Amino acid sequence: MLSARFLAVGHGRTTLLHDVEFDIAPGEIVGLVGPSGSGKTSLLRVLTGLNRPLDGEVLIDGDPLPKRPRGQVAMLFQSARRSCDPRLTLRRSIEICAPDSGIDWDSLCTKADLQPALLDRRPDQVSDGQLQRAAIARALAGRPGYLLCDEMTAALDPAATAAVVATLRRAADDGAGVLFVSHDLPLVGACADRVLELQSSTVTETSPRKVPS
Repeated sequence: MLSARFLAVGHGRTTLLHDVEFDIAPGEIVGLVGPSGSGKTSLLRVLTGLNRPLDGEVLIDGDPLPKRPRGQVAMLFQSARRSCDPRLTLRRSIEICAPDSGIDWDSLCTKADLQPALLDRRPDQVSDGQLQRAAIARALAGRPGYLLCDEMTAALDPAATAAVVATLRRAADDGAGVLFVSHDLPLVGACADRVLELQSSTVTETSPRKVPS
């Protein structure tokens, strides 16, 4: 269980969110919605250990999140192109994040819906959708318990978006907990098991059928 307990999130002396509490269970997809600038990305960076909270704590199975939670929590960014080294092949980018035990490439490509023939191409040689699926493969290669996804379908066409969401559902079916942030409110309502909404600088839960439009 990935848990936020009385989190305060912000920058310097500016608090964006306060008293944030929720859990993400293994095997579920939780949606997160809220207006631009409300603190969604800042919250994800705290949950993944990239930033420290102003107050409160993040727990994994009841234990405090370590400063470097390698292999436990992975973050997928809005722009896969910005998060991938343009000099490296997709294969090498994935290998860097894998544990020492190696990679079952056939299984990983199936889970990420990534064509094996693309592995030896660089980011500028694949489409946005293909690169985003490679980013998912890179995250899955580290065998994380939780995937935190920050607007990762924002630049994709409907077909690529559907493929990425299907990949996240397979990850959840394999036991990963997924937090899915998106401005595509119908998409969140359709794919999430639960939906969290940022309101008045904190987080409340809403029904997927009542996601604000």
